[in-house]
Amino acid sequence: MTQTTPVRPSGRAGAAVVPVLAFAGIVVAVMQTLLVPVVKDLPRLLDTAPADATWVLTSTLLSGAVATPIMGRLGDLFGKRRMLVASLAVMVVGALVSAFTSDLLVMIAGRTLQGFAMGAIPLGIGLMRDMLPRERLGSAMALMSSSIGVGGGLALPAAALVAQHTDWHTLYLGAAGLGVLAIALTLAVVPESPLRAEGSFDLPGALGLTAGLVLFLLPVSKGSDWGWTSGTTLGLFGAAAVVLLLWGLMELRVAAPLVDLRTTARREVLLTNLASIMVGVSFFVVSLVLPQLLQLPAGTGHGLGQSMVVAGLCVAPLGLTMMFTAPVYARLSSRYGPKTTLIIGLLVIAAGYGGGLGLMSAAWQTVVTSVVLGAGIGLAYSSLPALIVGAVPASETGAANGLNTLMRSIGTSVSSAVIGMVLANTSDVVGGVAVPTLHGFRVSFGIATAAVAVGLVLALFLPGRRPSEHPQLRASSEEEANLERAREALRGFRGRVLDATGAPVARARVTLIDRHGRRAGATVSATDGTYALAVPAQGPYVLAARAPGHGPLASPATHTGAGDCVDVDLPLPPETVTA
Repeated sequence: MTQTTPVRPSGRAGAAVVPVLAFAGIVVAVMQTLLVPVVKDLPRLLDTAPADATWVLTSTLLSGAVATPIMGRLGDLFGKRRMLVASLAVMVVGALVSAFTSDLLVMIAGRTLQGFAMGAIPLGIGLMRDMLPRERLGSAMALMSSSIGVGGGLALPAAALVAQHTDWHTLYLGAAGLGVLAIALTLAVVPESPLRAEGSFDLPGALGLTAGLVLFLLPVSKGSDWGWTSGTTLGLFGAAAVVLLLWGLMELRVAAPLVDLRTTARREVLLTNLASIMVGVSFFVVSLVLPQLLQLPAGTGHGLGQSMVVAGLCVAPLGLTMMFTAPVYARLSSRYGPKTTLIIGLLVIAAGYGGGLGLMSAAWQTVVTSVVLGAGIGLAYSSLPALIVGAVPASETGAANGLNTLMRSIGTSVSSAVIGMVLANTSDVVGGVAVPTLHGFRVSFGIATAAVAVGLVLALFLPGRRPSEHPQLRASSEEEANLERAREALRGFRGRVLDATGAPVARARVTLIDRHGRRAGATVSATDGTYALAVPAQGPYVLAARAPGHGPLASPATHTGAGDCVDVDLPLPPETVTA
């Protein structure tokens, strides 16, 4: 059984928590991006065949895809900060391994370890949900979600500059140094999560998911080398379908599954995850096309003839704009809701790709395309964790966001495979070298636009929520309905939320968590501190209360199923400030 244990945080979430967690996300993006400037040179640098050199990239993709949902679940069970530090520590070890070798197999091993850092994104979002008051949560999650683009945008020109003027192994030393800094800042600033799920780790589920993802992502990433209709590619896809189907059936029978598929099957969660795949596709297309367009020689007739560093600088606004959209997202979301901001983001992405079809003849035009796409992708990425967090219990935040991050990764993987195939099939051979054509670039932008259109249709079918004028102060319609049910049914919990002096606390958020760790109801206290929550069934529960300016409280309570409401007062402790 999965239950929520009332764990007190080690300290009040201070102002530095959000930037530190976002920095951890940026470090993850740097790890992913640092090889982009030297991808075409990897066969020479590692003294291997081009097909074998791609395993340096594929290994990180596979380990990241596997680690993301697993680390999210481990964070729910054993502490999100602890697993965040563990993810970054494994990345540092992997970076150091890669920094001191030019052997292909050792390099692949190091890159595999680096992929574990991908778990930092859902863990950071989970920590934010557990610690931050509602008024700060929207913009904080937006910044964390966008950090993957911010880090990529900043790292691309920096990595190009390093690769152009020094030994390429320095890139790994830089990533290791950033990882160590992120670990130190996390330990110094970020308190442990106040919410934790109990239960055993679903090892068979983790092994089954690992096998299924590897069987699926291997042909996605290597299909262009093996042939999309080859027996190996089709066989692996078939095996992946069988393994993932059996894994799903097994997860439905487990008391504490790695991924709660019943929660995942909810319309809001399912459609958000499917839309995340489409956003991932659209994000990676621009990252593949624009650097190639900028660096192609002008003699090709459509290349812009820019250096590696200039190409990185032209694409950097993609990530920077994503960072600046975080506060914009917070304002839009508080007024219109995350569904609307997702739709707006997808429309902006569509406009960016549509306009980009005619903006491929000068470097400044690629900057304009990067800015527009960055704004749209930033809004879309910022909306995804808010939609997930609003649809799952607090005890499943890490695992649910881990799965959502995995969906984005699958989108980028599919995008890489499809666009790579398109550019290869539309390229011209000049002097024995395949050169991408302008037609191939435009077809790639068209594919991205189609993916955005699919994402837009999915977003339109998301359940709408009318946000309150002051979302941090007023209960949601669900909370008001729960309060009304409690008053009508007269079976549940009621009482007052009090401060350390015994005075009532108004507008405190009170959440009812059942024995499975799932949210069974929520409300906010009235002006006199009173609250009421209906219970769906008898049994043990946890009443979690929090309010700005006070420490959080998690109080166990049991309802026998008979009689009126059980009276439970919730005295909030004074907030503590981390030195």
